[in-house]
Amino acid sequence: MVAFPFDRDGARAHRLPYRQGTTTMPIVDIDTLKVIERLPGWRGRYVHSATMTFAHYAFDRGATIHEHFHPEEEVYEVLEGELEIVIDGEAHLARPGLVAIVPPNVRHFVRALTDGRAIVVDHPARPEFG
Repeated sequence: MVAFPFDRDGARAHRLPYRQGTTTMPIVDIDTLKVIERLPGWRGRYVHSATMTFAHYAFDRGATIHEHFHPEEEVYEVLEGELEIVIDGEAHLARPGLVAIVPPNVRHFVRALTDGRAIVVDHPARPEFG
């Protein structure tokens, strides 16, 4: 039987298998993380695992992420609102229920069509974020 410690509020602090079961990683309460505005209109909270970075963003209508590329694969999951994501010159709409996948080293640009929230996952991890 696995014993779970309790956090300071008396709630169970579960731990998940991590790195092929050799280490454990706690559940992360996103609301406790520092908000960082990496670009105007993009406020994020960042979580890193051994191999991925998770950015929880709130975005403002009209905010953009300039065209760029990087060696990490990137996945956008919009929770609220809509984003236009241009991937390798082709425009796509990302909204709840649709996931946009940007392959490694492919140019992409993002524009917020509305206010909203999204989770952006990078693999491998980008420790320079947050």
